[in-house]
Amino acid sequence: MTQDAPALWTPQGNGPDPRRHAPATLRNRDAIAAVLRDELPDAGLVLEVASGSGEHIVHFAVTFPALDWQPSDPDSAALASIAALRGDANLPNLRPPLLLDAAGADWPIDAADAVLCINMVHISPWGATLGLLASGAQLLAPGAPLILYGPYVEDDVPTAPSNLAFDRSLKDRNPQWGLRKLTDVDQEAAGFGLERTRRVAMPANNLMLIYRRR
Repeated sequence: MTQDAPALWTPQGNGPDPRRHAPATLRNRDAIAAVLRDELPDAGLVLEVASGSGEHIVHFAVTFPALDWQPSDPDSAALASIAALRGDANLPNLRPPLLLDAAGADWPIDAADAVLCINMVHISPWGATLGLLASGAQLLAPGAPLILYGPYVEDDVPTAPSNLAFDRSLKDRNPQWGLRKLTDVDQEAAGFGLERTRRVAMPANNLMLIYRRR
């Protein structure tokens, strides 16, 4: 996650154990996987941007063994946690984590068959979302998906009070953070050749948004 992000994870062990635990992962991973089952290709490489603790991608690598999974994150503590959990899991389809800043112009990967990003868009500057859309689109072949998960503000859907409070707390921490308007994400995505093909309402007032490369 980005520097100064809210504490979305806690240490799993004592002392120098690098593994981290994000409580939300256990609550949402199966619901996310159910949507991924309909949207991911049968085979190929899935890049996860902002993998955080690494718990999601380990679960997905187990759930979808025919796919190769590439974790990434800009944060050193996250990379250490991902590497430790990867070592514990010992999965042949889970690659070592990459240092990747979504806002950066030069990503350390040339192509992917799908791009997945969970809970980054609202806990990062807008430039990270623009970088995700721009570079993600460059990695994908026509028809390939870029998949986002998290809370958003929609013009025609009342925003849940809990999401409004969350938005205020994020902006108190960093004025560049906050829930994004779905229309803004759609508009920017279209400029990079990505068309939203699906919106899925998820538990706890979250959404999964599926964009595909035109």
